[in-house]
Amino acid sequence: MEMEQQSQQKRVLSQDEILLVALKLFAQKGYFNTSLTDIKDALGLKTTSGIYQHFKTKQAIAAALYGNILDSLSISIDDIRRRNRKASEQLREIVDLFFKLTEDAPEVMQFLLLVKVNEFLPEEKPVMETAPFIKIRRIFQNGIKQGEIRGIDPLMAYTYFFGIINHALQMILTGVLDKNMTNYQSQVWLVAWGCVAKK
Repeated sequence: MEMEQQSQQKRVLSQDEILLVALKLFAQKGYFNTSLTDIKDALGLKTTSGIYQHFKTKQAIAAALYGNILDSLSISIDDIRRRNRKASEQLREIVDLFFKLTEDAPEVMQFLLLVKVNEFLPEEKPVMETAPFIKIRRIFQNGIKQGEIRGIDPLMAYTYFFGIINHALQMILTGVLDKNMTNYQSQVWLVAWGCVAKK
């Protein structure tokens, strides 16, 4: 028993382990209802010193999470844009990505769609001003120029389209809609695309 406690105390944590556990807790309990002690307990540690080796505050953990999620999303969107020329193809793949993340990594989507990041990370850019979402807005601008998307303000096109997508994903994440997302994915795509497509 004593040796088990010593090995637990000496266990070296990676930043990724801390971030993964924190993400789950933030998604389940909310940022303000999660403490460093909660994170320590979920990691199976006796003290918070292992966490402090990587992060000085809970806010630093949240900032790292936010940055990592946005960086990964930005890379995925770059890949999608390289593979597809048309705005409709790019947007369809982004919708597929968001549905896949909702299924495979719901905590990530909860952090993006449900958690009000500006309440605890006021210095960070709002989601709409971050690299991945600027890239998505450019897809709308290009789609308008190429005549695939109606000639409306690109930000309004984004709002119409992703308003539908985001609301559907939020309803899935909160359990309002059945978790079997394949039932909704194509319907949601058709409705969202129908709002912005040039007829």
